[in-house]
Amino acid sequence: MDGQTTGAPHSNATTYLAWSILNTIFCCLPLGIAAIVFSCRTDTANTIGDGSRAEEHSRTARNLNIASLVLGIVFLIIFIVFKVVVESNA
Repeated sequence: MDGQTTGAPHSNATTYLAWSILNTIFCCLPLGIAAIVFSCRTDTANTIGDGSRAEEHSRTARNLNIASLVLGIVFLIIFIVFKVVVESNA
């Protein structure tokens, strides 16, 4: 044997798991959790060699991460604007 494992072929779709975890913690909890789920599904599909399903789940995880990041930034901007307005009126 040449050190490679035998069995099902392995797909190489990106999982975005680290980004999903960070988005869950810092940006938007519901979308981050959904992104983690799709990241794990991507990893499973990669492991069993289902490339098309892995790519589909990877794309969904990426889109959820982008949406989570955008919502997190929007909420941060709203919070900062609200804080400035409240403090300027105090």
